[in-house]
Amino acid sequence: MESALIVTSSEKGTAFFTEMLSMASIAEIATLRTCAEARRLLMERDFDLIIINSPLRDESGESLARHAAAKGISQVILVVKSEYFEAVSAQTEEYGVLTVAKPINRSIFWSALKLAKAANVKLKQMRAENTKLEQKLEDIRVIDRAKCILISYLGMTEKEAHRYIEKRAMDMRVTRKAVAESILRTYEN
Repeated sequence: MESALIVTSSEKGTAFFTEMLSMASIAEIATLRTCAEARRLLMERDFDLIIINSPLRDESGESLARHAAAKGISQVILVVKSEYFEAVSAQTEEYGVLTVAKPINRSIFWSALKLAKAANVKLKQMRAENTKLEQKLEDIRVIDRAKCILISYLGMTEKEAHRYIEKRAMDMRVTRKAVAESILRTYEN
């Protein structure tokens, strides 16, 4: 994790969370006092980690936690009073929010931070894999469109069109997608 947002209305909370994040080698730390400020900032940019120390001046923080967790790939830790822990946790865990009960000590928060870091790494890996698969699907779509054009304009069979694209790609030392795009440019204009 490289960036974190701390949303807390207490100076003590700001100091505690900033110290803990610094110990975790998180270089970029932003701190805000209200949910409204946090929502405005989250419209402008993303953070790897968002810590919400509830209650806040303008709301409890649960809604902000759900919003932030649903919005992007940020890991969200919501710190709540122990008497509200079960109820709040039940409302936010389906969004992937880690809920921690107060009073909070260093070891408990450190464990939650480590869990959030591990989840962040896994989420980024999954997002990269998803992007790679989406790119493959797009390549297949382009190649299939080019095959259809070869079939309709040149009377090739599907197998011949496939072989034609593969052979051109090997001969020209380019990807099959590049050959397919060239075919599309030639015949679709």
